[in-house]
Amino acid sequence: MNNSKDKLIIGGKELSSRFFIGTGRYPNPFVQNEAIKASGSEVLTFAIRRVNLEAPDEDAILQHLEGQTFTYLPNTSGAKTAEEAIRIARLAKASGLSDWIKVEISVNEKTLLPDPIETLKATEVLANEGFVVLPYTSDDPVLCKRLEEAGAAAVMPGGAPIGTGLGILNPYNISLIVEEANVPIIVDAGLGSAKDIVQAMELGVDGVLMNTPVAKAKDPVKMATAMRYAIEAGRMSYLAGRIPQKRYATASSAYESLILK
Repeated sequence: MNNSKDKLIIGGKELSSRFFIGTGRYPNPFVQNEAIKASGSEVLTFAIRRVNLEAPDEDAILQHLEGQTFTYLPNTSGAKTAEEAIRIARLAKASGLSDWIKVEISVNEKTLLPDPIETLKATEVLANEGFVVLPYTSDDPVLCKRLEEAGAAAVMPGGAPIGTGLGILNPYNISLIVEEANVPIIVDAGLGSAKDIVQAMELGVDGVLMNTPVAKAKDPVKMATAMRYAIEAGRMSYLAGRIPQKRYATASSAYESLILK
């Protein structure tokens, strides 16, 4: 979708794609690369702990992406405290990998839900240090606003727990988050199909981050394409403005205009 007036800007960078894609869990590097191409994404996310920070350009995860230009969004997956996440982010920045960081702090390995207190702490510290911080958080409207106030460049509430494919469990909360936000809102985690993506975009979010729905699909390349179109369709639908929902039917042609013989 090409709409010059509908821009997504994060950390001073204008993005033409609203699709943020992960690099893990693909069956092989070739499929990964083809799916990323099909997605049209400009932002790639990956766990810093999976990257060789001593030689990022030679790392197995990133080396086959040569010749393509991306904004890297490394994440602090595996961190259980703000201190751990801050240390991981600093190492990534020092290696020259990126000054963008997805703060991801989970303490419960069963749900992988983000720790709200530690996430807020890490966001504040890293934002003050000049990082472009995109925290992964729960769908709590109050917490999302606090993260924005702490300096987050964008806030990323989950639709459902990571990898579950349950879709948007609480669309009301997501809509409240969007309504109150002054920074981009990116739905991150729990989505499963193009239907979920369209729903998220129609709620007014600015983009979607996903990995598992594409990587673990039977055909990741085809799914990446479907998700790309779903993002575009959902965004266009949101901008167009849907009709109000009503309890009873309304005829598309008024009965009064009919001439009965």
